[in-house]
Amino acid sequence: MSIPDGWLLDRPDLEPSSWFLFAHGAGAPMDSDFMQSLTAMLVAQGVGVLRFEFPYMAERRLSGGRRPPNRMDVLLASFQEQIDLACDVLQPRALFIGGKSMGGRVASIQAQANFESGKVAGAVCLGYPFHPPGKPEKLRTDHLAGLSCPTLIVQGTRDKLGDCEEVASYALSPAIDCHWLQDGDHDFKPRKASGFTQQQHWQSAADRAVAFMLARES
Repeated sequence: MSIPDGWLLDRPDLEPSSWFLFAHGAGAPMDSDFMQSLTAMLVAQGVGVLRFEFPYMAERRLSGGRRPPNRMDVLLASFQEQIDLACDVLQPRALFIGGKSMGGRVASIQAQANFESGKVAGAVCLGYPFHPPGKPEKLRTDHLAGLSCPTLIVQGTRDKLGDCEEVASYALSPAIDCHWLQDGDHDFKPRKASGFTQQQHWQSAADRAVAFMLARES
């Protein structure tokens, strides 16, 4: 298999029945601690993981300077290119798409059309940015109301981009399953008094994602 430039490909020992196309968030690259840890936890349970970087992050890696995210149309086109490449190169039995924060948001927008075309079996969003920090009135939920693509959102209960109370008031599609991590923030980090650790929450997120994928493999 010839691996396209810019991919990080992690596969389990046995041929995976599911592949996860895993996009990074706005501020950290595809090899951040979060991305590395979740990838390892998914691979340990038999899921193949493909990571890539949006154009602005790839440029940042080359130049070393910080760059803001690309416009949404560029992000969407980049994600679609990766979906098409993954289908051609990996020929997966089941391809799931998703990501951390912004990466999950972009995946959720692309999910419906690719689900209808048969390219994608579902979406997994880890820390969905329901609104910008401190701006709960600027919701990013319109497309989530009409989704029929099976979608899992794993969210910390005190995420400042959409906490448990806020999300309960949103009109979300019944195709969306929300899995809550007690006292977790946007990176799933709980406070010490909660009795949980970030590592435990990362493992819980991975476990739930694997169960979601297994239930929807074609």
